[in-house]
Amino acid sequence: MRAGARGRTLIPRRSAAGHGSTAPGPRGALRGRPAGRYVTAVGADGRRRRLSVDDWARAALDVIGEQGLAGVAVEPLAVRLGTTKGSFYWHFANRDALVTAALARWEREHTESVIEALGAPVDPATALRRLFASTTAAADQLPARTELNLLAAADDPLVAPTVHRVVRRRVDYLRELFGGLGFDADEAARRALLAYSAHVGHLQLLVRMPELVPADRADRSAYLDTVLGAITRRD
Repeated sequence: MRAGARGRTLIPRRSAAGHGSTAPGPRGALRGRPAGRYVTAVGADGRRRRLSVDDWARAALDVIGEQGLAGVAVEPLAVRLGTTKGSFYWHFANRDALVTAALARWEREHTESVIEALGAPVDPATALRRLFASTTAAADQLPARTELNLLAAADDPLVAPTVHRVVRRRVDYLRELFGGLGFDADEAARRALLAYSAHVGHLQLLVRMPELVPADRADRSAYLDTVLGAITRRD
């Protein structure tokens, strides 16, 4: 590929016969399609910007949160991003590849990055409080809706491996925290399952019956204390 003047979209090199690009495109580009012309979109400010795999993955996750997995479709997403289907096929071979990228982003941002942010070594009691504080203080329903819709699609062959891996990773991490609080292995496993159930239940209320979720900061703090007291109490 060769670039024009600064700021212009890259234009693929054509063969002597003028039939499409002779240079290989990124993974997922259609064979013979001059894909380089389809990688920009018009932003809200009217300027063109280059779209990335992550732009598409983020948009797909938003749609999963709003409409569920079935809502992910190429043409509506292209309209949403202000581009054409050509941009999609520059990055992805098909819809499944896009969903896979969206799932990878969700796993990275909402599990691995969260655990990494807690640091290591970590004080178990502090980590539990921070985890549940982030859940109970959530005001934006979209991440909660995304998680619930992915859990609802956990029997989908494309979604199942990621969702099962994420849930197992989270429960295992909680089990480690309860073990760090001095509970034996069996009890730590039970407490971890209870804690994760409380997390999912809170998300359900936040999305389905938000009026039941404490909104005032003082009420949220008291609620958080009660939840943590219940899951860490020793008889």
